[in-house]
Amino acid sequence: MTSTAPSPFKAHPPRPDTPEPLAEPAVEELRLEHILGALADPLRLAIVQKLLLDAEEFDHPCGWFGIDRPKSSLTHHFRVLREAGVTRQRQYGLERRSQVRVADLEQRFPGLLALVADWEAQ
Repeated sequence: MTSTAPSPFKAHPPRPDTPEPLAEPAVEELRLEHILGALADPLRLAIVQKLLLDAEEFDHPCGWFGIDRPKSSLTHHFRVLREAGVTRQRQYGLERRSQVRVADLEQRFPGLLALVADWEAQ
């Protein structure tokens, strides 16, 4: 499945000094049911929407999201998104930073990110 229209979302290229990403599924291993399962949680959906619509840098630490939850809870949500293949995380010392895998998701599931960005909870 390929898309002919360019993605409206920025795939921010990493800086030269950027650490390697944490373990994540390869593009060909991305499964729609895993991605939809990760996005079914309203908090995780909000995290991805914020990254898609507000991110102006390569990646963002947990504090950038302004979510008032225990660190262990946030760690769980970010891990679910990464393991499903929705986000990419990199370790900067004690801090993990996240970004949406725009190019990978657009390649594998064209149009999915536009639906995610436009979704409004009822």
